[in-house]
Amino acid sequence: MKQLPIRWKIMILSYAVVIFSLLIGGLVIAVNIQQTEERELRLRSMNTARTVAELSDIKSAINQPEGWKEINPVVEEIRTINEADYIVVMNMAKIRYSHPVPDMLGTISEGTDEEPSFAEHTYFSKAKGELGTVIRAFVPIKDSELNQTGVVVVGNRIPSVLDIMSGLSKEILFIVVVTLLFGLLGSILLANHIKKQMFQLEPFEIKRMHEERTATFHSMNEGVIAIDSSEIITVFNEKAKKIFNVTGEFVGRPIRSVLKDTRLPEIVEKNEAVYNEEIKVSGKVIVSNRIPIWKDDELIGAVAIFQDRTEVAKLAEELTGVKNFVDALRVQSHEHMNKLHTIAGLIQLGKPQKALQLAHHAAEEQELSAYFLNEKIRNDAIAGLLLSKVKRGKELGIDVAIDANSRFTDFPPGSDQHDFVVVLGNLIENAFGSFESTDKDAKRIDISIEQSPSICAILVEDNGSGIPETHMPKIYEKGFTANKISGTGYGLYLVKQIVDKARGTISVSSQHGEGTSFIIDFPMEEDEPHGN
Repeated sequence: MKQLPIRWKIMILSYAVVIFSLLIGGLVIAVNIQQTEERELRLRSMNTARTVAELSDIKSAINQPEGWKEINPVVEEIRTINEADYIVVMNMAKIRYSHPVPDMLGTISEGTDEEPSFAEHTYFSKAKGELGTVIRAFVPIKDSELNQTGVVVVGNRIPSVLDIMSGLSKEILFIVVVTLLFGLLGSILLANHIKKQMFQLEPFEIKRMHEERTATFHSMNEGVIAIDSSEIITVFNEKAKKIFNVTGEFVGRPIRSVLKDTRLPEIVEKNEAVYNEEIKVSGKVIVSNRIPIWKDDELIGAVAIFQDRTEVAKLAEELTGVKNFVDALRVQSHEHMNKLHTIAGLIQLGKPQKALQLAHHAAEEQELSAYFLNEKIRNDAIAGLLLSKVKRGKELGIDVAIDANSRFTDFPPGSDQHDFVVVLGNLIENAFGSFESTDKDAKRIDISIEQSPSICAILVEDNGSGIPETHMPKIYEKGFTANKISGTGYGLYLVKQIVDKARGTISVSSQHGEGTSFIIDFPMEEDEPHGN
């Protein structure tokens, strides 16, 4: 039965409901007909009894010896006309003067429900006998002086439910056949419709697919949360519970009652997908993709996929710092080789004093740079990045100057080492790129990092080619670049994302042919808890 196709199950069930409804309906109708028939029999029995009781022949012969010889033929004729089952006439001594069975004439009745009728009462009684349930009407017989001289009892059998249904056999057969035919047709149509809506799948197949889908969601290494158009959770896998440090069963609950700020309902409201947005939750670095779900051109919900990138981010920060130092060492090695070759040449030319002065100058310059960065910039990755950019500027003939008042100790809330490397690296690289289309002799990039208990400000300024006014509204758009050769269109886009995430502000001023200045301000005070 479990493996029986759903189409057959629906047909059998609906057909059984139709048959059961027919039986119940037929039984109710038969009972109603029986009750109606009983009321009619009561009325007919009473009218017949009154008619018999008023006949003068009955009144005159009721007290005569063997008066039944005159009374019984008259009563039997009336019984036949009125289709009564029996009519019994008795005198006050309970002697029967009429009866359908001739042998009962002249005998004494021993009925238990007759006593009130001999006290001039008119009433009905219902009794069960050999013929079935019978309605009996009792009417007293009175002479001309209104003295009671006897009793008339008229009995009619109440037809049973089976009698009624057998009497309507043709009608019932017609109704049953028509109903069963339409029931069969309706069952087939309903079964086919449901089967089509279920993609021609059986319930056990749907059950297996649901179990497999649920197991797949829970075994994924990414957190998955899905909601419907009413913001009710439909999927909340184990990885998502681990990422957000929650426990329990959340399917069927409103998303806002489980997670205060998932920003997932925004996808349903705005119908816009968000990809690769980096957020921080409980000290974890989370990458979120939030996508609306469509079906037949109708928005039915949204799904969010979360990846815990905490360990990856830490590794990336370490690798970024190492890369910056490697770049700085590479540039420094190249610079030192050039200086060593110069010193060696001066010695060979017999100018040891100038060689010594150059060596002292190089050592002093290196010592000052290292001391400045170690004292003012308290993060190795940032210090390495700045050192590498200064050295690279020398290779390119660009003077990269770091403000002597610069100071950096802590990262603003909502940002980390990786974010600052991305921001500074992209701004300085863009400044380098601004000199590709200019032939200025004095090329300069100024960098300043200032930090106080309330704000952290970054300034990157160059005197390069500047940004055309027509490009200004597009500089933060993903994929937009003015440098078609080496630009990717992602630098300033990533910078803007990081600034927004840390609740900072970014401003730019530029004049074409004169240079560009970027100023970024990060608040150092923690705002309300930063959810995802």
